[in-house]
Amino acid sequence: MLEMDTAQLSKIEKGLRQLKREQIPILAEILKASSDELMTLWLADQIYEVVKDEKMANQAMQVAEKKINLKQRKK
Repeated sequence: MLEMDTAQLSKIEKGLRQLKREQIPILAEILKASSDELMTLWLADQIYEVVKDEKMANQAMQVAEKKINLKQRKK
C-alpha cells in the first residue's frame, strides 16, 4: 500500500530515511492510528532535521511558534 520495497521500509524503521508526506495517511490507515498524530510526529521530525545542529534552535522555534499563532489568529 505504501508503494515501497522492503529495503526502503527497513531504512525508515531504522531512522535512516523519512516517509514522504503523502504516505502518512496511508500508514495511519494501515496502523489504524490517528493521521493527525502521525502527521504531527512527521512534522516534528522535519523541523528537528532542520534545526538540530543550530545553536539558536530553541529560540528560533519559539519565534516560529509565535508566527504560527499570529497567522492562525488572523484566519
